[in-house]
Amino acid sequence: MSALMFSLRTGGSWPCSLLTRLRSPLLSRSCSSNMSSDSHWLSAADRDQQLMELQATGWMKLEDRDAIFKELHFKTFNQAFGFMSRVALQAEKMNHHPEWFNVYNRVHITLTTHDCGGISKRDIKMAKFIDRIALHA
Repeated sequence: MSALMFSLRTGGSWPCSLLTRLRSPLLSRSCSSNMSSDSHWLSAADRDQQLMELQATGWMKLEDRDAIFKELHFKTFNQAFGFMSRVALQAEKMNHHPEWFNVYNRVHITLTTHDCGGISKRDIKMAKFIDRIALHA
């Protein structure tokens, strides 16, 4: 016979992933206050400025969701895989992992913060890191 265990949370602090699943705009927006400063939502002015800077380096805002996308091309599969390895190490450090796809010398990368359902400071930081290391790949 298995036992069912649960705990009642007090103090008004719920995990971001649970709040996001509730689909309440007020709850999911407040979610960022419990996360690290890199995960906080951007102000409208900061968001516009950051997205404009990233668009100048080849990033695109996706139309069907709140995310940014970039396609990178390398000379060889080895260079593409080396690039992905460096991004993977940084992603682990940041605890922020990209959605990506690789075929031979091409890498498609999508960045969004799933816990809060959209682009955050963490995505901007990761995109800038990706741009820096792609120059040296």
